[in-house]
Amino acid sequence: MCGIVGYWGPEKPKAIILDGLRRLEYRGYDSTGVAIFDHGQLKVERSPGKLHRLEEKLRGIEFEGPTGIGHTRWATHGEPNEKNAHPHKVGGVAIVHNGIIENYGSIQKRLVSEGVELKSETDSELIAHLLDEKLREGATLLKATLEVIPKLEGAYSILVVNEKEPDSMVAFKNGPPMLVGLGNKEVIIASDIQAVITRTPRVVYLDDGEIVTSIKGAVKFYNSKGDEIRKDVHEVKWSQAMAEKAGFDHFMQKEIFEQPQALRQTMEGHLEHEPLRVVLKSSGLTDDEYRNFKRIQLIACGTSWHAAMVAKYVFERVTGIPTDVDIASEFHYRHLTLDPQTLAVTVSQSGETADTLACLRRVKKMGLRTLSVCNVPHSSIDREAHGRIYTNAGAEIGVCSTKSFTAQIVALELLSFHMARLRKSCSDEELKNYISGLLALPGQVEICLNHDKWFREAAQSLTKFRGFLYLGRGVNFPVALEGALKLKEITYLHAEGYPSGELKHGPIALVDNNMIIVALAPKDELYEKNISNIQEVKARGGQIIAIGSGDDQGLEKISKHYLSIPEAVWSANPVLESIPIQLLSYHLAVALNRDVDQPRNLAKSVTVE
Repeated sequence: MCGIVGYWGPEKPKAIILDGLRRLEYRGYDSTGVAIFDHGQLKVERSPGKLHRLEEKLRGIEFEGPTGIGHTRWATHGEPNEKNAHPHKVGGVAIVHNGIIENYGSIQKRLVSEGVELKSETDSELIAHLLDEKLREGATLLKATLEVIPKLEGAYSILVVNEKEPDSMVAFKNGPPMLVGLGNKEVIIASDIQAVITRTPRVVYLDDGEIVTSIKGAVKFYNSKGDEIRKDVHEVKWSQAMAEKAGFDHFMQKEIFEQPQALRQTMEGHLEHEPLRVVLKSSGLTDDEYRNFKRIQLIACGTSWHAAMVAKYVFERVTGIPTDVDIASEFHYRHLTLDPQTLAVTVSQSGETADTLACLRRVKKMGLRTLSVCNVPHSSIDREAHGRIYTNAGAEIGVCSTKSFTAQIVALELLSFHMARLRKSCSDEELKNYISGLLALPGQVEICLNHDKWFREAAQSLTKFRGFLYLGRGVNFPVALEGALKLKEITYLHAEGYPSGELKHGPIALVDNNMIIVALAPKDELYEKNISNIQEVKARGGQIIAIGSGDDQGLEKISKHYLSIPEAVWSANPVLESIPIQLLSYHLAVALNRDVDQPRNLAKSVTVE
């Protein structure tokens, strides 16, 4: 979703704001802009398209002032053009806005009836008009903000500057993230830690309904009533190097290859070796609670939903607890009948996914205990859940999730093995086998990464096929869904994921010699049934890329291409299978000359419904 950066300090704001916007490009956007003080006035420059077009407009332009704001926009109201790009300036006030103002229609109607001339098609411009009204009445920027907030309905994070207060910034939020970086005699206000981490590790996160003011670097926080409040300062552990490509061509490629280390970091601190067992550290829920839950409800979106689907198979098998998985955008609007002894687990890489956050708040009101699985400490979902497990995968910049998916699977399996030990639903020997499978994963993933060369060489020949069908059974079926999603996201080719057993119920009609079939067939209890389904595809001319366990000559014989993953316990196979499907999508996208890290129409984290 859109990116916000604001700066006050001794250095030139232009360079710092542009650098911050560049680090937010991964979120997805269609236009950019800045508003920077120059000799006491706000100078606004905006451009549709990528950031380099704005940089070209700004080349040679100098700004003499300490304060500025910038924005990367992902269009919601109004098409992506210059007039709809942010910042929006009205009178002496300029704003940047993430989110959607749901009551924009009534605000717009009132302003137009009073003779206000609107210059854009956006809901965001209306906020600037409301603030300008109050400022012209003599209010300070803080007082104007306090009077405007009750007039806004929807999800928003907003950063404001005013020509009458050139050393000031005011920001407020209700939904999308906003944070404050406290640097050396400088303040950076942004929507994402990536825009801040190169300047300072000291960060304060705004909660909904809160306001921050920065006046000559003095930062104060207020609630929606205008009462000053105290906020904790957090030391962010991500380093600048984690956000750089480190010699790889794309962030996605780098993040695929970071998975061995990411998985080690996910497991770190949660495993005891004598005896070998999972003990979740500081998850926020008690052992007695884990023993007594009668149901598990997993809630997520996109790739995180696929990780949760994998976890369903594991939870039900090792804990014996009935487990449901729901897409957050559907779950939120259902008429729910949930047992109060249900554990609600929300899964989100960013911890800011709007639909998932709304579900978390709903189940909390229903009295359920909640646990978050996310990658970003102090994010909204992390802060609001009763308990938490961090994936600790490090910064993920590519829009197309890779290491976050496998880290989420491992984090959820850690939870299931922890609960199984406490509930005695698995024998010690079974649990030891499962945990040994987790410990082996980083090394086995490194072996799977050797398929990179094959996909790099095969990618050009794969571009001629008209469609891709991913098949899997049992715990491998969600990986088939994830493989199809990855391909769609960054190649723009058609792909579908199906349970292998559903072939004869319709999808087999698609199969001919122009269709690639990616068959996930590791050796497990469903292996023989999987082989039968693959034979059906082969008989109809499907071009089969099979992913199986070890030296499987039978599977290799019926496949056009056979790729081997190490033999592993069934619960580890989804992680190992994920590596070749990620490499397939990546190299095919490169061969098609797609924008791998910033695919069209997509944002890294969806912070509005």
